[in-house]
Amino acid sequence: MSASALSEQKVLTGKRRWIALAFLSLGVAMIILDATVVNVAIPSMIKDLNLTTNDAEWINAAYSLTFASLLILSGRMADRFGRKLLFIIGIIVFVGASVLVAMSDSSIHLIAARALQGVGAAMILPASLSVINAVFVGKSRAIAFAVWGATIGGMAALGPLVGGWLTTYASWHWAFLINLPIGIIVLIGVLLVVPETKDLLGRKGVDLPGTLLSTFGLLGVVFAMIEGQRYGWLISTAPFKAGPLTWDTGRLSLVFIAGVLGVIALAALILVETRRAAAGKIVILDLRLFRIRSFAAGNGVAVVVSLGEFGLLFTLPLFLQAVRGYNALETGVILLALAVGSFFASGAGAPISQRVGPVRVLQLGMLLEVIGILGLGFVISPEITGWDLAPWLFLYGMGVGFATAQLTGVVLSEVPIADSGQASAVQSTSRQVGAAIGTAILGTTLLIGLGTAVTSQLEARGIPTAQAQEVSQAVANSAGQAIPGLAFAPGGDVLVEGASAGFTQATKLVSWVAGFFVLLGLLTSLLLPKNTARVLSEGYAPPKS
Repeated sequence: MSASALSEQKVLTGKRRWIALAFLSLGVAMIILDATVVNVAIPSMIKDLNLTTNDAEWINAAYSLTFASLLILSGRMADRFGRKLLFIIGIIVFVGASVLVAMSDSSIHLIAARALQGVGAAMILPASLSVINAVFVGKSRAIAFAVWGATIGGMAALGPLVGGWLTTYASWHWAFLINLPIGIIVLIGVLLVVPETKDLLGRKGVDLPGTLLSTFGLLGVVFAMIEGQRYGWLISTAPFKAGPLTWDTGRLSLVFIAGVLGVIALAALILVETRRAAAGKIVILDLRLFRIRSFAAGNGVAVVVSLGEFGLLFTLPLFLQAVRGYNALETGVILLALAVGSFFASGAGAPISQRVGPVRVLQLGMLLEVIGILGLGFVISPEITGWDLAPWLFLYGMGVGFATAQLTGVVLSEVPIADSGQASAVQSTSRQVGAAIGTAILGTTLLIGLGTAVTSQLEARGIPTAQAQEVSQAVANSAGQAIPGLAFAPGGDVLVEGASAGFTQATKLVSWVAGFFVLLGLLTSLLLPKNTARVLSEGYAPPKS
């Protein structure tokens, strides 16, 4: 981008920039909070609406699918039509969909509203980050990235606490209706203090092939990653139902078909976008961005780290409620230690990065994550308390706070501001795809661990093999939630003790796998350029080649 074009961007100064950041971060907090609040609200929703297990699973899947698959399209739209405008539209869509979720009286309405929430979230996330990248410069940009990143890590941990409290003392409806007052506050604040920014080079046109290939390619891949364990990776192991579409067992898995078609679409996307860029046509994904070392390596780190970064947030609540007997609210209180660590890191990250550079702070964060995750793996036992978990969760949270904030800044540090919406969407997509793959891997790890560990623990306590396998299957199918009910069976104390010990072993295994992925991400970060500190502090953005 030319210097004159760059100077036209509405850079914020003084107190107004921090007020703007607060409203942008609150909008991001709302969508991250909603993604985790629903986890503790689902049991009440199942009872109230008479949902099936398949319905309950799709409550999360519908949101994740639309969210991840529309990020790149939303990022390009933000660059083209205005980042503030798309952020506002996203807030309106998300809040409206939240009200529809709360008013739903059937599974079809509920799942459709959750999918619409994902559409709004896909607009909000890249638009918020690209606004920050466009209106903050110098040292304030690094601080803004730190706050934005800590918001994601902190809200992911606060979600179970908020959801548990609302579900316990109000109803599951308020887990979604709470977005209405928050959304109104965000809308008013953004309208008053956030300036509009867009691609000043004025590139016009629509990349219809790229839009279709990127959207359906990501939809297919993410669907396969999320649903592979449930429906079978190659051969269908469970019937698939979504509205009028049904897919019976014993056939070639719909997951496999969707995954293959998704990969083909993404491969075609690379070819199409390369040819369109060479011909000077508009593209939804400018692959030349990957020539920027910090952008390419940073996205690689984002994918790998996301494979394991939030793995324990998937497994640990199940463990705490099934083995330790904590309710949803108590589980949320324990996970609060992670949020405290993340928020603490947000305050300390910016000054440290000014001294040693953002790449070093990123690596420090991932190192703390590895220590926290592996530490949890070592100390977890059937008798462990929340106080025993708190120090390791705090370290883990600090790592998430440092790493999330700095990785975002590093990925975008050399990206031209005109492409910040697209680049923001790519890095968000990298995280979402990595998280989807990680959830599939860690979910499979947990199920395999439960299947073998519970059986061996029960047999070691004198339970016949046939009965041990039957109990193990029940525990695995319920993700451990069948354990408390074993107390009412003959020999219940022994069954609960053996199943709890097996679940503990499976949780340890998940910790080792998650820790390995984050460690691999730490090693991948060695590919990042060392001069990123100068880039971030000076707000430098070189033109594309």
